[in-house]
Amino acid sequence: MLLHSPNEFDFEDEEFVEDSNPTDNPEFASMMNSVHRRSVLKGGAGLTAAAFFGSFPLSAFAKPSANTIKNLQRPNSLKFTAVPHYTGGDMVVAEGYRAELILPLGTPLVSGIDDWTDDRMVVGESFKYRMGDNHDGMWFFGLKNGQYAPEVSERGLLAMNHEYTNPNLNPIENYTEDDPSATKIYQKRKLANDVRREIHAHGVSVVELKRTPTGYELVKDSPFNKRYTSGTTTKISGVAKGSEYLQTKIDPKGLTSVGINNQCGAGLSPWGTYLTTEENFLNVFARSEDKSIISEKDDKRLARYGLKEHTIGDDVYRWHTPTDGEKGEFDHWDVTAKPDSKKSTDDHRNTFNTFGYITEIDPFNPKAQAVKRTSLGRFAHENCAFVPPEQGENLVFYMGDDARGEYIYKFVSDAKWSNKDIGGGLKAGDKYLDKGTLYVAVFNDDGTGEWRELSKKNPALADFKNEAEIVVFARLAADKVGATKMDRPEWVSVSPITGEVYVTLTNNSKRKEEDVNAANPRSYDGKGNQHGHIIRFAELAGNTGDKFRWDIYLFASPHDKAEQNLSKLTAENDLSSPDGLFFDPRGVLWIQTDDGAYTKTTNCMLLAALPNKIGDGESVSTTTGKMTHIGAVATPDTLKRFFVGPAGSEVTGITMTPDFKALFINIQHPEGTFGAVAGGKTPRSGTVVITKKDGGVILGESLDA
Repeated sequence: MLLHSPNEFDFEDEEFVEDSNPTDNPEFASMMNSVHRRSVLKGGAGLTAAAFFGSFPLSAFAKPSANTIKNLQRPNSLKFTAVPHYTGGDMVVAEGYRAELILPLGTPLVSGIDDWTDDRMVVGESFKYRMGDNHDGMWFFGLKNGQYAPEVSERGLLAMNHEYTNPNLNPIENYTEDDPSATKIYQKRKLANDVRREIHAHGVSVVELKRTPTGYELVKDSPFNKRYTSGTTTKISGVAKGSEYLQTKIDPKGLTSVGINNQCGAGLSPWGTYLTTEENFLNVFARSEDKSIISEKDDKRLARYGLKEHTIGDDVYRWHTPTDGEKGEFDHWDVTAKPDSKKSTDDHRNTFNTFGYITEIDPFNPKAQAVKRTSLGRFAHENCAFVPPEQGENLVFYMGDDARGEYIYKFVSDAKWSNKDIGGGLKAGDKYLDKGTLYVAVFNDDGTGEWRELSKKNPALADFKNEAEIVVFARLAADKVGATKMDRPEWVSVSPITGEVYVTLTNNSKRKEEDVNAANPRSYDGKGNQHGHIIRFAELAGNTGDKFRWDIYLFASPHDKAEQNLSKLTAENDLSSPDGLFFDPRGVLWIQTDDGAYTKTTNCMLLAALPNKIGDGESVSTTTGKMTHIGAVATPDTLKRFFVGPAGSEVTGITMTPDFKALFINIQHPEGTFGAVAGGKTPRSGTVVITKKDGGVILGESLDA
């Protein structure tokens, strides 16, 4: 995910995309040169659609209605007319559909809060009660009689992430006051109200929506409307709960964190709660000089998560710097160890360790705190996708660490799934997310892969003190076991048709031509892997096993770049920097882009896809002479551009109503006046609701064929 408008950089945010992996672990290895991939990647064993929906119907848990069952059919081909390339300031959706903007930045969720005004002068504290900035991952939860109703589409709760803040959130954008006599990290200071506005514009919104004849609208003052922000206390749970690594000055017992931050992708839990993620939490922290105070080990731990001495995660934030706030209000964002501290809880050095987790929210229980599930590891979580559960089987979750050279992870619960836990809220989360085994992926050169366990059972991790240390410093544990470095693993989604797992590798500006390999075979024009690709893999012995096979589903590329366009894309379906990824319950794959390399030709977009399975393509050679295996060539029948967003924006976050009649997506950091108040000039992020003009099912024209 970009942290600022993509027009600031060529194609990837060079300054703020984390690059903290110093290991010589193979960068996705040198693969497939010695084997014939057809012999390795045969078939697509996995879940059938019938098996999937038999045990886990629709996007939730109630028995689907007859109408719903009819709509479970996956289209055989895409029949809508592709949206052409577009660089304008508005949004364009496929013919026969309408796109409506709702819930823009600053929208009040309760009465008594002033509407957003173009002068951006709202009180920072008010964002505890308004929509935050840069809407991202989300999920629609059907609502009936105050309870979760997975078959209901007319009314529901929309849980939504707010990834970060744009400079134009504040009245004078990046305003700071110079303090040249201060230490390096304090030489530019922000105003307290600007920082409060940013703190509370991060996090998660839960809002109640109702369907009207003209679309969906906010139910203001709903008892379910709630904000979780970077200032909202959250619980800590799992194997690291109470550990020495999470004990802070604010909570010496290590049971809570001071907030949630940089929520990116998201998903649904099998029992019906919202799983949000903490991705670029590094951005809001600062560290001054303290190497002489802390141990060498602790210094390496901080650096491995991007926080070296005399650094600020993202210079835009500087949350630690205001002098006009309440005493101690912002101190915890500076995690420098203090020379007069006798123990770690005398300062804020461990606060940094309380961020970077999958965080669970029960949208139907607004009185409950969010819970950080430490057992799933600490890293820059992009999103979290689970395998549809089977009665009596372990639950399995897949996750990506979105930074250059980072890894793909898997978590397997100790507890066996029981359908009785559906609707169990956070207590079910305690059961399935607090105890289990974390794994990291290794990709072999023969097209197979393995999951390496991150626990004390693995002899490679003998120097880790305990399981808590392993999960809190999961990156370091993954380094030790030789995990495969990847090109920014972003969203993960599991096919309901094949059970295969798809992961977007959005791009990598640091990929050099001499470093390409079969799984990362493209580096051009001195700009590395400009356009990214989508990897997929299938477990070989069930989802709890330790072996898998893989191939590359799709290479993103402009259609007229023959040397890069390995997937033979056309003007109807070419793309750059795949990011958001979502299989709807029918098996349609939706692909969203976060692109800065192709924006002179087209804005970011949403595409619909109908993938087949691993091994459906052939081996090809790139211009660098590297062999790789690619999925079947995409055609306009199987991959097509459905929507294009406004200039400067990222298209992200996606969910559908259970009746398939409304598709929700989000627009981040648009340019111009997109989303501005009437007559205003400040663009705003917002949510887009896509429906068919005839009121029918999304892609229903394909189902009629």
